[in-house]
Amino acid sequence: MTYSALRAQQLSRYNDDAVLSAPPARLLTMLYDRLLLDLKRARLAQENSNWDSARENLLHAQAIVAELQSTLRVDLWDGAASLASIYGYAMEALIGANIYRDVERTKECIELLEPLRQGWHEASAQLSAESPAAAPSGRALGVA
Repeated sequence: MTYSALRAQQLSRYNDDAVLSAPPARLLTMLYDRLLLDLKRARLAQENSNWDSARENLLHAQAIVAELQSTLRVDLWDGAASLASIYGYAMEALIGANIYRDVERTKECIELLEPLRQGWHEASAQLSAESPAAAPSGRALGVA
């Protein structure tokens, strides 16, 4: 095994451990970070007519939105139904962006989801500041 392959394997194992040991609030912010990264990569790929890369990133973004939808607990807070609607809209836009190679739909998703990413980071930080001894639970953020 080459050094670079060994290094890649170690990095992958480290990332897997980080995800598996992260509290729910951190997992939520990690998902949003990766979602926006995928969308920005897809946008760049679409602008450069690199359709394979765009497709790959849009499919991964769709998987993240599906995960966010499935873990959203609409019974825990009043705004959850509205957030579920946003996720549904984003999913439709991502599918359209992929099928029709529509960079404008990808840009729309970035504009729609970036403020949510920032908001979840702020909420997570606020929960951490309020109880530094205890990690924020997913229940506090309305996720399973």
